Amino acid sequence: MSVFKDAGHLFRFAGLFVLAFLLFLVIRGFVVPKTFGQYGHYRGAAIGEVGAHPIKFAGHQTCEICHTDVLDVKKSGKHAHVNCEACHGALASHADDPASVTPVKPDTAVLCARCHTASAAKPKGFPQVVPADHSNGLPCQTCHNPHSPAMAAGGAK
Repeated sequence: MSVFKDAGHLFRFAGLFVLAFLLFLVIRGFVVPKTFGQYGHYRGAAIGEVGAHPIKFAGHQTCEICHTDVLDVKKSGKHAHVNCEACHGALASHADDPASVTPVKPDTAVLCARCHTASAAKPKGFPQVVPADHSNGLPCQTCHNPHSPAMAAGGAK
């Protein structure tokens, strides 16, 4: 049979394929964590690793305990469902010891633009502006109360 006369290159290729597969399995044994697949397609040790990170966010309920004046303004405004730390950053350390950490007052000209810069991808009813045209670079709190943006900075509607 002349079909298998020059088949040596096919056997060499098959041997290389088997060798590459075995090499892949060895490398995979070093690279893939031992707990991978413990909970489906996840790394089981990740749960403990994430749990070991220090808590950075206090949660809006914690903020509202001390800052009831802000809560009263915010709960009736457009930002009623925006968590405090979405704008003010992670503040668990401030909640633990208010005197040791003073939260940074955000630059509203930058912060508000993150959500409210006009984009066709946003829902039609969502308040959108072109910041340069809307405020001429002034911070938003010049005209708006950030906790209840429909209100003027002085508190009156």
